Amino acid sequence: QVQLVESGGGLVQAGGSLRLSCAVSGRSFSNYAMGWFRQAPGKEREFVARISWSGGMTKYADSVKGRFTISGDNKENTVYLQMNSLKPEDTAVYYCAGDRAWYADIEPHQYGYWGQGTQVTVSS
Repeated sequence: QVQLVESGGGLVQAGGSLRLSCAVSGRSFSNYAMGWFRQAPGKEREFVARISWSGGMTKYADSVKGRFTISGDNKENTVYLQMNSLKPEDTAVYYCAGDRAWYADIEPHQYGYWGQGTQVTVSS
């Protein structure tokens, strides 16, 4: 059974940094697409970043471009989201997602596997 487990969330002041981790177990995602999404209270789940693990191709939402970096460690079967220059509007529950379709992109329905989420709160 595939499991995605996020960690690394917390409370940080505006301008600070956090690194989220997503540990994948049950199978290797080395040829899959992995993504990070977030959902703020009262809002829809939105795309943050994605990576094609085998090719390393990345894509970012405009709102996080230049501040967030997605990366993957095949040996550790872990995907990371380094978040710098955090803003209060980055406050949300962050979810890791994965799918065997390497072309899974920015829509939540394109991903078949999800973690439970980790809370990120940025204070002003």
